[in-house]
Amino acid sequence: MINPTFFKKWLVFLALGLFAAIVSAKDNNDAQFVYLADLPREAQTTLVLIKQGGPFRYEKDGVVFGNYEARLPKQKRGYYHEYTVETPRAKNRGARRIIAGGNPASSGEYYYTGDHYQSFRRIKEQ
Repeated sequence: MINPTFFKKWLVFLALGLFAAIVSAKDNNDAQFVYLADLPREAQTTLVLIKQGGPFRYEKDGVVFGNYEARLPKQKRGYYHEYTVETPRAKNRGARRIIAGGNPASSGEYYYTGDHYQSFRRIKEQ
């Protein structure tokens, strides 16, 4: 039989651990941003083009981004669109993209990935 005092202490310990994990996860999510000025020059150029509505170099620019790995906030299909960020010396589109949420030209919701959708950082423009 479990000692009731031990059980209560164990529950408190467990609750504190869960609370710490939640706070830590929130802090990590809040830290997942990048200032526009800190992005590669090519990403800054791509964001200007997105806001102007193009022209874009790659045929796939502007296609719907599915967010299948759910690394961005959950939205209905068609909410996100992807754009290529040129990679110097790459023989193809490279791994860098900007994902725009909502109306790409005006939403203000932009995410940068430098590793082909493995991680994202929300772009802060100021």
